Amino acid sequence: MGIRAAGAVEAEFADFVREASPRLLRTAYWVCGDAHQAQDLVQSALEKVYLRWSRLRGGDPVAYARRCLVNEHTDTWRRRRRESLTEVPAEQPVTDAEPEDTRALHRMLATLAPRERQAVVLRHYVGLSEAETAQTLGCSVGTVKSSCSRGLARLREQMTQEEGTSRAQ
Repeated sequence: MGIRAAGAVEAEFADFVREASPRLLRTAYWVCGDAHQAQDLVQSALEKVYLRWSRLRGGDPVAYARRCLVNEHTDTWRRRRRESLTEVPAEQPVTDAEPEDTRALHRMLATLAPRERQAVVLRHYVGLSEAETAQTLGCSVGTVKSSCSRGLARLREQMTQEEGTSRAQ
């Protein structure tokens, strides 16, 4: 590949990063609930996309990047679950930039199993179809449906409990 062609490919990838990064960052944030971890997930996904850019250019690199960040989040969750904690981690700092409803939703999403959380976020926040969500998660459409159903049921249950608690006060 010549220098000009390599430069054009680099420019094309840079354009992709500028265009796709905000969407990927929003997805990562809703999947993991932490801004710093979301940035790390997007960076890792973009590295993987870059390494396969020549094969992905004609396809759907955003879908591939989304799949990479979801897989990385799952791997991170599994690693952390195996670690034995010697001290309780500090709670995430609350920023005034986030409305209370958003913080409450993040707290509720954090209680879901990773697959349920990923399915709910991809379907109902990112707006992917069931088929696109299944492709991103590497599972069947039926699994997406059941994961979303269970996740949404748990969220409804938590919302009902929070309402009851706030009314009692």
